[in-house]
Amino acid sequence: MATIQSLLDSADLPDSPSARLDAELLLAAVLGKSRSYLRTWPEREPSTEQQAAFATALQRRRSGEPVAYILGQQGFWSLDLEVAPHTLIPRPDTELLVEAALQLLPATPLRALDLGTGTGAIALALASERPGWRVTGVDRIDDAVALAERNRQRLQLANAAFRASHWFAALAGERFGLIVSNPPYIAADDRHLGEGDVRFEPLSALVAGADGLDDIRLIVEQAPDYLDAAGWLLLEHGYDQAEAVRALLLARGFSAVESRHDLGGHQRISLGQWPA
Repeated sequence: MATIQSLLDSADLPDSPSARLDAELLLAAVLGKSRSYLRTWPEREPSTEQQAAFATALQRRRSGEPVAYILGQQGFWSLDLEVAPHTLIPRPDTELLVEAALQLLPATPLRALDLGTGTGAIALALASERPGWRVTGVDRIDDAVALAERNRQRLQLANAAFRASHWFAALAGERFGLIVSNPPYIAADDRHLGEGDVRFEPLSALVAGADGLDDIRLIVEQAPDYLDAAGWLLLEHGYDQAEAVRALLLARGFSAVESRHDLGGHQRISLGQWPA
């Protein structure tokens, strides 16, 4: 019978940049244990059924399927979130939006909006850190709205809510002190669409026209109609789009416009304040 150690040592994931981590995550999930359990009990022998399930998970990973989709979950901020193939996988760089929002705005009561919420990651992170805020997340995909709501219920965050809306379409007459978004920002012909995990993620959540800025243009143009005086707009964008996004914000009349760097040193988010 194979042991935990031998299963991990023989796991073959040649195309993964994080092969050992992937194997540990998949085996831990099959066993219903933590990764620390694997290191504490390497001599334990998983059952035949568990070994078969691990082999199936490894094969899915070899085909390129993201670990998060295989597991059905992904960590973001301090939260564990359910994920599914109709939503983007939350990524650490997007936490920069949460950090910036918490820095810019106090804990006093506020209405916040997360456009294109997907799993609800940004909205739920903000709601978890700011109990006095009322956070709304919208998405045009009904399955995404349902997924975000399941995450909200499991995390018991009563100050968050999710509903269907294509950007601002269902929000007439509403105002927010903060609008955040990680919208599609990849150009239609970008070669990266055929590489890595993004091959399995929904194109509608990735691609935004010839230069990747179509959705950001729309959000920047329409956001002032939904912002309170002195409200903030925060946008994630591509590593090489900061200058263009700042120009859009300035041209629309935003002030205090700036960009901030992600973990890799790229200018990954841009923000601006609507005049009081």
